[in-house]
Amino acid sequence: MKIKKFDSINVIPFIDVLLVLLAIVLMTSTFIAKGVIPISLPKASSADNQKIKKELSIYIKNTGQIYLDKEELIVEELINRISQEQKDRPILINSDKDAKFEIFVSILDTLKSNEFENISIVTVKQQ
Repeated sequence: MKIKKFDSINVIPFIDVLLVLLAIVLMTSTFIAKGVIPISLPKASSADNQKIKKELSIYIKNTGQIYLDKEELIVEELINRISQEQKDRPILINSDKDAKFEIFVSILDTLKSNEFENISIVTVKQQ
């Protein structure tokens, strides 16, 4: 029995597979770009509104001023506003490096005493 020698490789099946993969990538990329697959939801009389858990940002300036999402507050007002929030809502603490550490600790202590669990301290990565 004589073994056949191949003079060339048949690339047509390879191209077919690549075209199918390209079509799949192009179809799914539109879902990724929009972030949502468009669907029409059914209606229900007992449906609840979904609340998006946007994070709260607390800013501490080097002058001692405290902001809650662009609104300037004093410590007591901040404590009252935070105590009304849901306990699982993400909280970001942005403190100036020259701010008093005492203010930062008091805010962090307030958050911990109110049983907030999702607290993050914003920093800049050193290079």
